[in-house]
Order: sequence, then structure tokens, then C-alpha cells
Amino acid sequence: MMFDLRFAPAIIFAVLLLFSSTAAERWGFFGHRRINRMAVFTLPPEMIGFYKKNIEYITEHAVDPDKRRYATKHEAVRHYIDIDHWGEYPFPEVPRDWTEALMKFTEVGVLTAAGDTLLLQRDTVRGQVFISLEDRGAKLSAPYATAYRSFFEQYVKSQYYEDSWVVECDALGALFGLGAGSLDCRSAYAVDHFSEYGIVPYHLLQMQQRLTEAFRQKDQGRILRLSAEMGHYIGDAHVPLHTTENYNGQLTNQVGIHAFWESRLPELFADEQYDFFVGRAEYIASPKEYFWEAVLASHRLLDSVLLVEKELSEIFPEDRQYCYEERLGRTIRTYCREYAEAYHRRLAGMVERRMQASVHAIGSSWYTAWVDAGQPLLPASGEYAPTVAEREEWQELQRQAQGGEAKGRTHENE
Repeated sequence: MMFDLRFAPAIIFAVLLLFSSTAAERWGFFGHRRINRMAVFTLPPEMIGFYKKNIEYITEHAVDPDKRRYATKHEAVRHYIDIDHWGEYPFPEVPRDWTEALMKFTEVGVLTAAGDTLLLQRDTVRGQVFISLEDRGAKLSAPYATAYRSFFEQYVKSQYYEDSWVVECDALGALFGLGAGSLDCRSAYAVDHFSEYGIVPYHLLQMQQRLTEAFRQKDQGRILRLSAEMGHYIGDAHVPLHTTENYNGQLTNQVGIHAFWESRLPELFADEQYDFFVGRAEYIASPKEYFWEAVLASHRLLDSVLLVEKELSEIFPEDRQYCYEERLGRTIRTYCREYAEAYHRRLAGMVERRMQASVHAIGSSWYTAWVDAGQPLLPASGEYAPTVAEREEWQELQRQAQGGEAKGRTHENE
């Protein structure tokens, strides 16, 4: 692989950083910090000065999204998608558009004056898709892709972060061309049946748009925060076990395999064996397709992740699978090095390749956002000084992560 000589100082600097990481890094955070750090060295000269000056920020805040799991119930679903819940590869049942996915899998219902509950239904008539509702014996309908989408975006999707979704009866009636008070509707509601199975590819696209806008506004603090967090979500999308309902082997009697693949193997072998120099970041022409391909590529590896470990577990006795180690002043039960070496060897470089792909994808995401924002000039000197509000926010996030309980799917049991 040929490298632009202009990147030589960056590569030398990266080598020094690569071997300066401490062995006392928090359990489970190693991979995210490493790939974020190395993604900096994929950037072009116009960007790398700014990111190198702030590389400690990019590295340390790579794990903020995991900490935020303790602060809000809405965070956990951003890290995965149980894509196999919805069908079989390549999952044509799942719309790639976020609004369309929510429309398809959100229940919208009406409570009538008589106390009956009626649900909106999706119908296809002569190739045309409609949304329909029974109203006192009559069937009301409206075009699904136009009228219903507009209604959904205005009255349902806008409540995404609310605890419950309430729909206005008159707004629902207007969807079907009825005047105020004309629909038999005492109350109406909507229930999201989609997000609980994960939204990572959709969230990645939203993050990409936010990062682009941060570059456009030349907001250094926001650029760094979004860059660091974007790296985390991209890293998660490259983990096969973030794409399945069997996320921790709980369906195949392999509980613990998530941390084994994602944390134990990189911590044991990344410094010894992995090459994180992946070349220059590239412009992403279609971020939506790019992020979805990352998820699908991860899922294509899932069978091997599970099958290889299952076969090894039948060869190794249990006392050679699990060992006890001292970690941060605690004795923990973890996978033995010998067992991990056998698993790592049978995976034939899979973990390294997914980490390499993550590094390149993160750098390419940053680069694409910068290009799409008009390639604004970035300061190459001086480390960013967080505001008082930013420091207080991070301290609160740290406090919640240390003393709270994770909301939604927990990190250890992903």
C-alpha cells in the first residue's frame, strides 16, 4: 500500500501513540478508543492538524455514548439493530429510510365513542398503497407515501422522544379529508414497535448530517463531540453481534460471547498483531447506503462468530475456557488466553479486519462531512478548550455512568 509522503509525520506520530496506550484502560472501552484514535491518521492535511491537536479528546470521548446509556433510555437502541428479527438477509422487509421504517412498524389506533379500538391498516389496491381506517361502517383511505407520510412526520414522528405518543383526533380526521369533530374518535395513539430492535444505521445518517452542519457552522466543540461519538456508533455497526437478536449468544447457550469478540480479543491481540494503518479517508457518495452496507457486512459474519466459538467450546473443557484475572483492583472471570488464542486463530483475522474497516469508515465519515460543509478552514494550532457547560455535562455523564443503572439493553449483555 502506497502512502502520500505528506502523511509521514502523522504516521510516525501515530506509531508513538499506538504503543503509549495504558494497559489499565477501562474494560470494554479499549476498541472504541483505539479505532477513534487511529482514524485521525486517515485524514488529509487540511483536517489532520485540527484532529491531531485534539486527539486525546477524540480518544477519550469515544466512549461517551456508552456512558449515556445510564442517562437516557433512548441511547441504547442507537448502538445496534437486531436486523434478523425482521426476516432474512438481505432484509428487504426493512425500509432503509428512517421515516418509512417507523411508518411501517408503528401502530396507530383510535378509541371510538363506543369504547372500541380500531387500527389504521396499510392496504395495496391495484399497485397503489393506502392507509385506511374503518369509521362507522365506512372505509376511509389516504395515499400512504404522500398524505400519510406528511401526517406521520408532523403528528407522530415529532413525538419520538416522548414517553407516549398521542395523536389528535381532528388531525387524524383531516388525513382522510374529514372536518373537525367528524371522525368517531374519543382519543388516538401511536406505539413504536420498531426502535426496541435497534436503529444504528438510521442514527448514523442523522449523526452524519449533524456533523456536516457543525462543520458548516465552524463550531469546534460540536465538531469534536460529534466526531468522537460518530466513531463509536460506526464501530458498533462493524460488530457482527450488534446486528442480531442473539446479541450475547443467549439463544445458542453462548452467553458472554459479545464481550469475548468485541473486548477480550482486541485487548489481547491488537497491540501484538493488528495493523491500523488503512490508507486515506475517502469521500462517501451515499452515506445511507454506506452505513447500511457496514451493518449487512457485519451480519454476514455472524454465523462464523457463533459457529467457531461453539465448536471450540465442545473441544476445550470449561476450566480451560474461563480463567480469573486481576483487573483494576478486582478479580474478574474472563476467557482464558489459550482459549482466546484458539478462537482468534480460527476467526482468521476477522476482528482485525472489522476494526480496520471501522477506522477507515470513521475517517471517511469525518472527511465527507467536512467536504459536504464546503471544506471550511480548521485551526491547526491550539487544543480546544471546553466551555464550563461542556465540562459540567461530561462530569454529570461520568457520575451517572459510575453510579447509575443502564437504561435499555445493558452494555455487558448486548
